[in-house]
Amino acid sequence: MMRKLLLLSALALLLIPGYLPADSHRTRIHASADQVEPLLPGMQAPAFRVRDVKRNAVTFDPAAMTKPVIITFFRGGWCPYCNLHLAELRHAEQELKTMGFDIWFISIDRPELLYESLQDPGVGYTVYSDARLDATRAFGIAFRVDDETVDRYRGYDIDLEAASGENHHVLPAPSTFLVGMDGIIRFQYTNPDYTVRLHPSILLAAARAYTNDEDGRLDRAFKREHGTE
Repeated sequence: MMRKLLLLSALALLLIPGYLPADSHRTRIHASADQVEPLLPGMQAPAFRVRDVKRNAVTFDPAAMTKPVIITFFRGGWCPYCNLHLAELRHAEQELKTMGFDIWFISIDRPELLYESLQDPGVGYTVYSDARLDATRAFGIAFRVDDETVDRYRGYDIDLEAASGENHHVLPAPSTFLVGMDGIIRFQYTNPDYTVRLHPSILLAAARAYTNDEDGRLDRAFKREHGTE
């Protein structure tokens, strides 16, 4: 029942017309995952820069998109819940690509560990490093891990500084955003409880709602490319 309510509310937000400006305070590093303020459907997606596995800078520009994109933020390859979620999303990957979506995964791991740290390093996803927090802060989902938790992680052989190559102790609240070709966020899911992740069926429903939107707000170029016009 809860999943159905989540799906209905998420899809209702998906079709909000126009866009809402993002507040600058969202980009700050929040004190906990419960306090993050993610960008919402109807808001303009931000430009940001991440790095690929070879440390090359990759820029996301919402004003120059050629495809809609699914962007999923996860904590890192050291996180078992993240690995499980990446495995689950394989059930949605092919259909999303068939519908014309790019699929990006972004973590705080440093570039050298993007694939090496995953339980299945052979995943076909495009994974980027945001160890410098440009994307995580831009989407309003950055929070600082408290010292007690950092120490507890070390007891589990999880070293956040070694994983990211930075000493900021910041993670993203796990999140997924669907950004339309117009650069507007059409769907968003964030849960401060890192053990609860977006189910592939809900993501697919959001993607289908986007591609099947018939009220003229989708980019006409997208409709022509996929034969829906």
